[in-house]
Amino acid sequence: MSLRLSCHRSLALRGPNLLTRQIVRHSQRKHVLLSSYLKPCRTFASNGPRRQDAFHAQLEDPSSAAILSSFESSPTVPQTLTEKIVQRHSVGLPKNKFVKSGDYVTLSPYKCMTHDNSWPVATKFLSIGASEINNKEQIVMTLDHDVQNKSEKNLTKYRQIEEFAKNQGVVFYPAGRGIGHQIMVEEGYAWPGTLAVASDSHSNMYGGVGCLGTPVVRTDAASIWATSKTWWQIPPICKVTFTGTLPKGVTGKDVIVALCGLFGNDQVLNHAIEFAGSEESMKSLAVDDRLAIANMTTEWGALTGLFPIDETLQRWLRYKATEAAMCNKSPGSQNQSAFNHKRLDDLFENQLTADRGAKYAKHLHLNLSTLSPYVSGPNSVKVATPLQDLANQNIKIDKAYLVSCTNSRASDLAAAAKVFKDAAGSNGGEIPKIADGVEFFIAAASAPEQATAENAGDWQALLEAGAQPLPAGCGPCIGLGTGLLEPGEVGISASNRNFKGRMGSTDAKAYLASPEVVAASALHGKIAGPGTYQQPEGWSGVIRGEGDGLIEEGSEITREEALKKVIATREQAFEKIIAQLDGMVEEAEKNIPGSEDTSQNNDHLTDVLPGFPERVEGEIVFCDADNINTDGIYPGKYTYQDDVTTEKMAEVCMSNYDKAFATTAREGDILVAGFNFGCGSSREQAATAILAKKIPLVIAGSFGNIFSRNSINNALMGVEVPRLVQRLRETFSGLKTEGSQQDITEPSQNSQSLDSPPPASQATPPQEKLLTRRTGWKLVWDVRRSKVDVQEGENGPKWSQKVGELPPNVQEIIATGGLEKWVKEQIGRST
Repeated sequence: MSLRLSCHRSLALRGPNLLTRQIVRHSQRKHVLLSSYLKPCRTFASNGPRRQDAFHAQLEDPSSAAILSSFESSPTVPQTLTEKIVQRHSVGLPKNKFVKSGDYVTLSPYKCMTHDNSWPVATKFLSIGASEINNKEQIVMTLDHDVQNKSEKNLTKYRQIEEFAKNQGVVFYPAGRGIGHQIMVEEGYAWPGTLAVASDSHSNMYGGVGCLGTPVVRTDAASIWATSKTWWQIPPICKVTFTGTLPKGVTGKDVIVALCGLFGNDQVLNHAIEFAGSEESMKSLAVDDRLAIANMTTEWGALTGLFPIDETLQRWLRYKATEAAMCNKSPGSQNQSAFNHKRLDDLFENQLTADRGAKYAKHLHLNLSTLSPYVSGPNSVKVATPLQDLANQNIKIDKAYLVSCTNSRASDLAAAAKVFKDAAGSNGGEIPKIADGVEFFIAAASAPEQATAENAGDWQALLEAGAQPLPAGCGPCIGLGTGLLEPGEVGISASNRNFKGRMGSTDAKAYLASPEVVAASALHGKIAGPGTYQQPEGWSGVIRGEGDGLIEEGSEITREEALKKVIATREQAFEKIIAQLDGMVEEAEKNIPGSEDTSQNNDHLTDVLPGFPERVEGEIVFCDADNINTDGIYPGKYTYQDDVTTEKMAEVCMSNYDKAFATTAREGDILVAGFNFGCGSSREQAATAILAKKIPLVIAGSFGNIFSRNSINNALMGVEVPRLVQRLRETFSGLKTEGSQQDITEPSQNSQSLDSPPPASQATPPQEKLLTRRTGWKLVWDVRRSKVDVQEGENGPKWSQKVGELPPNVQEIIATGGLEKWVKEQIGRST
């Protein structure tokens, strides 16, 4: 018997005896301990007579019996809400297979939305040999990104998309109808309990209505058109528990801006998030607040942001169904019948909820009652500051924006209009004008939302104040059309991203805030609030942290809640002990004479397929920043130009991050960056631009998930080597890396993206801080041995590091030239 097996057996068999007295004190029966703790070691359990599972008095007590009954054995595996929805949409699963976090699955999404990128998707679809969309009911096409562009070139592309949709017989929404994500929600395509995808990074928004939304890239969308299916790995799942209730003057936008800043160290990077809380806490978050929160979980680093199908959502759905039944068809609606009471009856009768005992990778909590209005920036979603702190700094603004799928629904427009309507009381009853020198741009999330605002008088109030209307669409949020930030300007927006250069010039500053704060800032000409928030007496800070936050100082919980808390705590503690024991045993086994260090064992060789290189080598060019986003890698203004040449792509590669990259990096270099490289949007050009620069390999401390997916799909190789990032920073900047994201402060004169670490103390000898540096270091990636060899300069040390194995199926896709060519080849073989 191995050392680890022996220790696990000993601990498993002794565990109940060691903890019995503590468990009894909390009225927990031995059955809970045995079923929870011995389950991983079931082979060691006795087959003798069963003992009584609980005391007779406990079984007779209704409150205790209700809890104890929830721990009875179940024929199913406890699943999170995310896992349950994925289970519904997975195809080809073995019988009795219950999916869990970490599983690779083949998905058939309920809906798949594409927008202005529909034509590039169509060209991929046709190039792989497909001719007809497999499931026409699955596809939704919208035009929303570049709707202000009236050039013949853009109008031609829009006509091509519309004609393709018509010929294929799929749903199509023209320019001006609204932003695709808003259409998905208001038309019922993002349906609670289903899984929907879109070729856009803000697909997370669908989670606000209980629909598991996640982004795919263009090649994936083409695959879905052709086969109705795509692949996905279920991410680790983080449960975020809300306690308390939102105070007056605090919005859903403040919640997510605060979360991005207060938990800004990549805690939820590449995770699926499930939001939860008491009925009272969740009631304080209206559906529009939830949509804003779910939308910006993308900026928080997550792949999904899912709210429960609870009473608040049910009321919203019932209202939509009643509205659809009583009113004539809304202008531009093609799916209004989705909302009907019979369908809702079925939904609620078969409602999905997370199982008791479902496993989460992380637990975080936030007390809503302790929140105040927050503002993010400048130029980073990870810098979140209480509004009052910024208001005291008298920060002048040049432009204000109430646009985007995040916060431009009728309720947001009403909140902004109220700022001006309230100010009219001290202005002789007249709507006051925005401050001199300020431009205020507004665009509704959709035509129906604008119509609702017009009927309420809110749209007119904003126009009377001096706001400039834009068509329903993305516009300035994506850096397209009217009103972009000029060099040296400061803007504040209710949108979702303020990356350097995204909304205009790289020499401008952009802040994010709620619609109320944006409107108040436009009115006063500086970052300001409407004054509706009043800080509670005795307030001492935002209460947040790890765990579920259910037991806080001064709070009262029921006996049942306390018992569940104790049980969960004991389970977590035991799991932690097992994990620590695994680590200790692994180290001990390494020191046993004759044992091998498997971490550096080179005996296992990866099969390298024909056409794939066994070794990739080159000089390291180092981009010393974390969170280099896709806007930094490939500017948004080129994203929807479909005829950009390879030479132009190479020229602008990384230009929003560092204009000097074009002349510093050379063909054949190996690009090394910090942590969370490639976060942000789903644009495939973030990968293809690096390839255009003829850089074959990117190494980072970690990658954004969607960039990793794009890299594989487009034949760009990537490897995660955190140790290399640490060594480069120790050598060239003196920056020690103990985790991933570092604390962020505003760089001098805003000369670099705030989504990067601050300049560190100088190394010895001193080194100039450079965004892009030729290091003189050489790196070899040995694919067969799954390791990298690093030579730190001519006379520097040389070291090796094991890395993840590149499986043959991924090699095959890359060697073929990407997923598009691979699919085409597969279709050719089958015909």
